[in-house]
Amino acid sequence: MTAEARALPALLERLGQAFGPQQWWPADTAFEVLVGAVLTQNTAWRNVETAIARLRERGWLSAPALVNAPVEELRECLRPSGYYNVKTRRLLAACQTWQVLGGEAGIAAMTTRAAREALLGVKGLGPESVDDVLLYGFYRPVFVVDAYTRRIFSRVGVVPADIGYDRLQAAFEAELPRDAARFNEAHALIVGLGKDFCRPRLPRCSACPLQPVCDHGRSVAGVG
Repeated sequence: MTAEARALPALLERLGQAFGPQQWWPADTAFEVLVGAVLTQNTAWRNVETAIARLRERGWLSAPALVNAPVEELRECLRPSGYYNVKTRRLLAACQTWQVLGGEAGIAAMTTRAAREALLGVKGLGPESVDDVLLYGFYRPVFVVDAYTRRIFSRVGVVPADIGYDRLQAAFEAELPRDAARFNEAHALIVGLGKDFCRPRLPRCSACPLQPVCDHGRSVAGVG
């Protein structure tokens, strides 16, 4: 097996050939990406979709509407996403910062670094959530790292299992063209693989498109 076959671009190319275009993130506006990024923490996306549908039915998919919404009703809307009391507080804090920064237009006018630092100042918004917003909401070339990314590429054997967010992000950004569309598609492919194949327990190694070049997958198959 050549080093080129295990380079990050080659691994992502394998996923692209296996899964095809992903066209992710499912949102209509940058603000909706922010809402989804807050609500998707520690839950499945289908639960987030239910909560967002409830917000949309009430006309609450804007920062002013959410800030002015009755808190108890807002909690009930967010209930399907789990941890709804915590997420209500986090979402309202994110909405307040969104407004302070001038909304979508204000954030769009900021540099990527400035916008990232400002959004990271919101309690409950970590690097993954903020980078989701920057990449999918504002088309900034920042690579989103999540648990799938770390699990998949540590099992393949190209990064340490304990690698930190910043180091793993830097590794991808160094090896891929700095292009928002490319980062978008790459992250979506990783999510697809992690969700359906490279599971924490009982991974589906025999059906995984990375199995031939994956240390874990080859060990499962008895290949040295």
